Amino acid sequence: MDPWRYSTGGISVALRVTPRGGRDDIDGVERLANGKSVVKVRVRAIAEGGEANRAVTDLLAKALGVPKRNVRLLTGVTSRLKQVAVDGDPRRLGETLKALVAAKAADDT
Repeated sequence: MDPWRYSTGGISVALRVTPRGGRDDIDGVERLANGKSVVKVRVRAIAEGGEANRAVTDLLAKALGVPKRNVRLLTGVTSRLKQVAVDGDPRRLGETLKALVAAKAADDT
């Protein structure tokens, strides 16, 4: 089950964020203990003053090829688990995200 949901205006992505992770990167998909799937993301920024949240939205915008204004945090402002909305063509966004996590999974094998 993919950790993103499609809507008419884009996608909503469930994330697990690691601040001060050494680099800005998407690390693939992880299944949590409750069975929920999330996209693992790490950023160099610290989790203070919204820096990590800005780094996450910047990373997703760049990775998905959309303007930064098209990525917004829905839930999890102070949590590692976040829900992010990305506006744009849902099919293209989903395919791009699927390719990014598949490439990461292939690198890990």
